[in-house]
Amino acid sequence: MKTMQYYVLDVFTNERFKGNPLAVVVAGRELETSTYQQVAREFGYSETSFIHYSKTEKSLKVRSFTPNGTEVNGAGHNLLGAVCLAVLKDMNVFRIQDDGPSVIMKDKRIRLQVETSGHELPFIGMLQQPATLGNTVPVEDIAAALRLQPEDFLPHEWQPTVSKTEVAHLMVPLRNMEALNRAAAVKPALHHLATGYGFQGVYCFTLTDKDTPQIAQARFFNPGAGIVEDAATGSAAGPLGGFLFQKGYIHQQKDYSILQGVKLQQPSVLRFRVTQEGVWVSGSATIVMEGILHL
Repeated sequence: MKTMQYYVLDVFTNERFKGNPLAVVVAGRELETSTYQQVAREFGYSETSFIHYSKTEKSLKVRSFTPNGTEVNGAGHNLLGAVCLAVLKDMNVFRIQDDGPSVIMKDKRIRLQVETSGHELPFIGMLQQPATLGNTVPVEDIAAALRLQPEDFLPHEWQPTVSKTEVAHLMVPLRNMEALNRAAAVKPALHHLATGYGFQGVYCFTLTDKDTPQIAQARFFNPGAGIVEDAATGSAAGPLGGFLFQKGYIHQQKDYSILQGVKLQQPSVLRFRVTQEGVWVSGSATIVMEGILHL
């Protein structure tokens, strides 16, 4: 019988039992796709990550799967938790990299910023590609798919828009917190819109007072990937940052943050910074469980 160490971390938080739970399996090598899928289904979290160190590529390699077997790419909570675990367990995989810290997510290298001094937990930044805006979705259509009314949305210039860094998600600007809390995913309708307009998940958000710590509060739905609602979605925070910048609402080279997961009682804080080279999405994670996985 083969065994592997696993950990459960709460991601995009520095407090246990908040943030987005993530299982990270120290696989030690590449596994069969069916094994990744079976283990992810067994854990049942929105995503499960698997890590191993590649001597030939001198890099930590990460692969992530949802409970329904979908493989997830991009610099989201699935990657942040895996990187935080490597730092917390002092795996020494980033200090020996000549060109600065990075990680390979499936087959793509992603740049990192690793901060440990002055922090109780590691604070990790992940560089996403510059955001590009794509299709807009009629308010009436996305309203029906979220059990909302057209008047729950912001005015026309803030039309629901597909925004992509690593992953394309639909940015859905809502008028207020009351509308955000009422949103509920209608799976067939969302799947139909996602297929037709070229996006994966739906990131509903409402702008908050600029004097508050977070610039927006958000909720994420992606039932097509087996995620009814996610407590923290880094792969959507970057596209939202790009969307807000292209709308002229925020500035480059300035840190902003998003509050997500409140409805799930798993508050998460996702920090982002738009730069010319891309969007940095940052946060921390803390270990809450560990054990042995038997295969």
